[in-house]
Amino acid sequence: MANLSKLTQRNEFICASGVAAAAILLLISKYSRDTRRKNLRPEDKIEYFISEKKDSKRVKAHVNSVFFKQLKFLLGIIIPKKWSTETALLIGIAGSLILRSVSDIWMIQNATVIESSIITMNRPKFRTSLVKFLAAMPAIAVVNNVLKWSIGELKIRFRTNLSKYLFEQYLKGYTYYKMTNLDNRIANADQLLTTDIDKFCESVTDLYSNTCKPLLDVFIYIYRTTSTIGAKTPLIIMMYLLFSGVILTHLRRPTGNLTIQEQKLEGEYRYVNSRLITNSEEVAFYQGNVREKLTILASFNKLTAHLRKFLEFRVGMGVVDNLVAKYIATGVGFYAVSLPFFDKNNTLLQENHDGERLRHYYTFGRMLVKLAEAIGRLVLAGREMSRLAGFTTRMDELIRVLKDLNSGKYERTMVSNSASADAEIAVGKGLISFQDNIIRFEKVPLVTPNGDLLVKELSFEVRSGTNVLVCGPNGCGKSSLFRILGELWPSWGGKIVKPPRGKLFYIPQRPYMTLGSLRDQIIYPHTHEEMKRRGKTDQDLFNFLDIVQLRPLIQLREKGLDSIEDWIDVLSGGEKQRVAMARLFYHHPQFAILDECTSAVSVDVEGSMYEYCRKVGITLFTVSHRKSLWTHHEFFLRFDGRGGYEFGKIDGSNEEFGS
Repeated sequence: MANLSKLTQRNEFICASGVAAAAILLLISKYSRDTRRKNLRPEDKIEYFISEKKDSKRVKAHVNSVFFKQLKFLLGIIIPKKWSTETALLIGIAGSLILRSVSDIWMIQNATVIESSIITMNRPKFRTSLVKFLAAMPAIAVVNNVLKWSIGELKIRFRTNLSKYLFEQYLKGYTYYKMTNLDNRIANADQLLTTDIDKFCESVTDLYSNTCKPLLDVFIYIYRTTSTIGAKTPLIIMMYLLFSGVILTHLRRPTGNLTIQEQKLEGEYRYVNSRLITNSEEVAFYQGNVREKLTILASFNKLTAHLRKFLEFRVGMGVVDNLVAKYIATGVGFYAVSLPFFDKNNTLLQENHDGERLRHYYTFGRMLVKLAEAIGRLVLAGREMSRLAGFTTRMDELIRVLKDLNSGKYERTMVSNSASADAEIAVGKGLISFQDNIIRFEKVPLVTPNGDLLVKELSFEVRSGTNVLVCGPNGCGKSSLFRILGELWPSWGGKIVKPPRGKLFYIPQRPYMTLGSLRDQIIYPHTHEEMKRRGKTDQDLFNFLDIVQLRPLIQLREKGLDSIEDWIDVLSGGEKQRVAMARLFYHHPQFAILDECTSAVSVDVEGSMYEYCRKVGITLFTVSHRKSLWTHHEFFLRFDGRGGYEFGKIDGSNEEFGS
């Protein structure tokens, strides 16, 4: 008894020391954070201020009816049909979990027999039981690993189904452009479409497997124990489950919101790093490395401050979880197990033989301990559900934004200007009709997505065969005109008559080079198979390259058109622009918009390209200040930058209009 008392005192001392150590660590963490705030240098204070800004539009996430409604919709995406491979995997996981629970019961019973034979010194029974126990191990190992494979395969299928659905919505029409340029609800679509999808699917799969097993254990162990030693013991444990579950669910409510914020900050941090890579040349010319370092560190500090806050919350909740769902639950389990053994009227346990009572205690005691552990895991599953609520809210937000953009709705912080005050000018009020060989604007306002009115009413008409030179100062409406014409921006009023999208082509000053071969650069966005279906051959591509004087580009490469390079870095600015013109010749649209796309090309090559466009009937809208291009155009469209414009014919009297 003295030894037992000392052991109890030692355990109490250890527990008290552990709690005290945890409290000290939390205090040190808070003190160090406060010290960092006080001791910041002036430039760091600016950085820290940036990192401390709060998101006023933060989305809330809780385990409530809204969460279950969102989750139900997402489950309809990742499990597309009632009877599908995903359904079979779910059933297979449930079956594997049942087999695993049965295996656990079998192992408990046989392990008890082995231990009992050791205590009673029954060697023949020990050998027989041990051989039987070892013979069953391969089957149990197979069950465990089939379960792992099923869970892994289910996660991959969930991620595949959800990714396909979201990318179908994201890459429908110009939605990917609108999300970045017209709508400001989602700042980091790449984070949502990659990392968050993976974490959501992993969380759903883990929640299913981590909930099914304890539920099965609860039902199996309650049935086995109730039928032998009565219902009082399992009832006590179930009552504790309800009590502890309510407490822990309430305490874990912040987990969902903290998870949402963590993913947003991870996305921002990844964005500022990728932004530096994309614009590294410009930053290097400006020697902006110090400024970029401050921006990256500000984003990093914002992320780490949140991660530290989340870590402290998880540590605090971990202490409560261990106490409520593990240690106290174990104590409740021991108390519940003791009741039938202290009951002298229990017929099952009235054997006088100590070995039999010990065997019953091991068997039913371990079952009840397993039951307590299963209940503890169910209680802890609430933590995973709170985390899943955060990912579910993120996925639901992405789907809602994609649906809005695909239906022509977008949200953006609007500025106060005359456009917003005019009842006749509003997003989506403009009309668009499609007709070949003509572009006509009838009282169309040029308005930016922010609501800035550039031109109140723009009217002109251009038919095929009539090239137009567009000019004016920066910010006057040239790019806005082309974005509205290309249906990238919504029309705010008036009427536009234009050819269908496939008959209107756009070439920017810095042409896009895709991943793939040289052939892929010319025929983009077509594939090689689509090129063949259109009746085009490699010889046609050679002819286009001859016109833009890029034939040496093929001769220098062993594989010719099949050569694969990082074309963004391999080609010079002028070569990219000439490849883009070859791309225009391949597609042969009715109209083409050339936005300073020959600025790095020599005048003679530029002239041959314009002559070819006139020869094959490609009508051009050109933004350029080169005087050499005047001879290739019949009309001009000039913006003055103050809301006015002029459209007219080019002749000797206005040949200086572009200056």
